[in-house]
This record gives sequence, C-alpha cells and structure tokens, in this order.
Amino acid sequence: MPGIDDTPDVAGLRDELERTRKQVEEQRSLYLRALADFENYKRRMERDQRALSDFGRRELLKKLLPAVDNLQRAARYRDTGTPADQIVDGLLATVKQFESILENENIRPIETIGKPFVPTLSEAVGTAADGSVPDNTVLDEARRGYMIGNEVLRPAQVIVSKHDAER
Repeated sequence: MPGIDDTPDVAGLRDELERTRKQVEEQRSLYLRALADFENYKRRMERDQRALSDFGRRELLKKLLPAVDNLQRAARYRDTGTPADQIVDGLLATVKQFESILENENIRPIETIGKPFVPTLSEAVGTAADGSVPDNTVLDEARRGYMIGNEVLRPAQVIVSKHDAER
C-alpha cells in the first residue's frame, strides 16, 4: 500500500512548491541585482553632479581672476606716486568688470532706492525720517541685493522712510 506522501496530489504539490521556491529565489536575486544597480546609479549620479558643480565653480572663478588681478595692480600703485584719481578710475573699471561678470551669469542687482519696501526682496536694517516720500519707501541701501534669474540670491539691506509721528 502506498504511503500518504506518495499520492499523486502530494507529489504534484511538492513539485509545485519546488517550482515556486525557485521562482521566489529568482525574483529575490533579480531584486538584489536591481537594488545594487540602483545604488551604483545613485553613487555615479552624485559623483557626476559633484564634478559638474566643481566644473561650473572653476569656470566662474576663472572669470573672476582678471578682476582680482586688476585690484592687486591697483594696490601696488598705492606707493608708486600714481595720482589717486587714476587709481579710482582703475577701481571703477574693475567694478564694471565685476558687474559684467555677474550679468553674464544672469545675476542682476535688485533696484530698491525710491521704491516701496518689499520684504521678500529687502531686509530693513534701519529707518529715517523723510517727509518728501511716503512711509516705507526705500531711502538708501546699506548693502545691495541681487537676483539670479527670478530668485533672490541675496536680499538688499535698506534704510526705509518712517515719518516722525510713527517712529
């Protein structure tokens, strides 16, 4: 008499169980390979992003070096008897050079003076009485602000008008 384990149903179930175990092991192996591939992809992308960022930073710094050279030349002329107005002219040309570099990098100054105070573009660092303009009008900049594209790179620091009665 055959044993209970030898019946056709049990033998078929054992075969099916073995096939299922093999499928599970294959799926697990595929999953582990995909996970490893993804980790390698992440590391490669991080490395590529760092390299791209470093390249961009180097390119920008190369553009700044000629302006730094001009400032260093101006500093050397201090003790040579060069008239101050010539040194100032050279410094103003260097400022224009820096402004050109910023413009080429899509960085532009935030125009604030004479305009209403906008807290998303400026930081009020002081107030002053000025009856010739409405309250909350920017009178002066303590530090210029800049935009890069449509985003604030650095907010302006400004002096804002306040009438004496409200101070």
